[in-house]
Amino acid sequence: MTIKKHIPNLITLLNLFCGCIALVFASELNYEMAFYFVCLGIFFDFFDGFFARLFKVSSPLGLQLDSLADMVTSGVVPGYVMFVLLEKCQNPLSPNLYLPYLGFIITLGSCYRLANFNIDTRQTDSFIGLPTPANTLFIMSLPLILKYSDSIITLEILTNQWILLAITLFSAYILNAEIPLFSLKIKDFSFKKNALQIGFLSLSVLLLAFFQYLGIALVIIAYVLLSVVNNKFLKKDFIVNEEK
Repeated sequence: MTIKKHIPNLITLLNLFCGCIALVFASELNYEMAFYFVCLGIFFDFFDGFFARLFKVSSPLGLQLDSLADMVTSGVVPGYVMFVLLEKCQNPLSPNLYLPYLGFIITLGSCYRLANFNIDTRQTDSFIGLPTPANTLFIMSLPLILKYSDSIITLEILTNQWILLAITLFSAYILNAEIPLFSLKIKDFSFKKNALQIGFLSLSVLLLAFFQYLGIALVIIAYVLLSVVNNKFLKKDFIVNEEK
């Protein structure tokens, strides 16, 4: 029983370890390896909770540890990547030395969300605001899109400091916005009840297959837009616990 108690926390620490490694690779401008280690960290982040429920060893310590690990993998790393992107797109003749530091607004927004998530009892089966791992994947995809895209328009967009700053501000906003996002959990085999989830997952596969790294950003955007449409027009009932 003692060993089982520590397995989820060990997995959480592996998430933190991957975040630290991703940060090192990002500092060396090796965005691909940084992206892969962030993905591995998110993988561990998913399974720490899974094993905590499986072994019935959930604890306040595990909850806090999870947020602290996420703060590095899904907070510091994307903030630093945005800092580098803003720094690289500066005009060498008249650089704004302070603007790149605004990239860490993503880190601040992530920190606020992670702290708020721990005390928000409404987010049991679905999310309110974009989860930090999803936001991180979006930000981490940007330098990879720059590297592999042949589109001049895309390159001009992602090397414009004001557009990057707008992405930064919107990122911090959407993390903490009071926007319900539909759950991706499929709890039964009813197509009717899971049509939205199945449709989104199918769309995600197609976007990733056709657009590669750009597809990652498009999947996150599609997730938010579908949730907004679902809230406003389809009037689906989200499984959200409103008890305070």
